[in-house]
Amino acid sequence: MSKKAAPKEEAKAAEPKPAEEPKEEVKPQKVAKAKPEKKKKKEKGVHALYKVEGEKVTKLRPTCERCGSGYFMANHQDRYTCGHCGFTRYKQVES
Repeated sequence: MSKKAAPKEEAKAAEPKPAEEPKEEVKPQKVAKAKPEKKKKKEKGVHALYKVEGEKVTKLRPTCERCGSGYFMANHQDRYTCGHCGFTRYKQVES
């Protein structure tokens, strides 16, 4: 039996193996995540700077002392700030 087994092994070894094509690496595709849409801030118009009572019009915020009457100051918690020149006036603390 050992003599018969040997020729079969030699025959198998002598047969040319089919050439295997090199496998290309499959890269996972990047999935684009859906970005949440940014909410656009609604710009405040001129109507937010004035208060109208009957025929009387009053300014709700002070104007900048450096820049003049055309520049309103931003209203923060403890101060008023000019966005044009950076002038800051602090609010007085009531005791």
